[in-house]
Amino acid sequence: MGFISLKDWRARSAGLAQAAARAKAVLRPALDLGEADALSVNEIACADPGCPDVETVVLVMRAGEPTRALRFRGPLDDLDSAAARALAQEEIRLRAV
Repeated sequence: MGFISLKDWRARSAGLAQAAARAKAVLRPALDLGEADALSVNEIACADPGCPDVETVVLVMRAGEPTRALRFRGPLDDLDSAAARALAQEEIRLRAV
């Protein structure tokens, strides 16, 4: 692993923050979240067998309900409206349990 300069780290952090904001803008309406609900998206490295190198974990925190974790098998930048709809369907199934 090579040395990462502070400038490079800040640029990567800013890029991830922008990607997270874009993902949240797509996810919030797909999940039909209200003002009291919260959403967290994080891109993580996944070393498990059968897992992509990078995946995105979405935490859906609806007021008065348990937090639900959803996984998108890809980076934040690839999370589009079709992926958001698929995650929303998954969350609907989880809420019914």
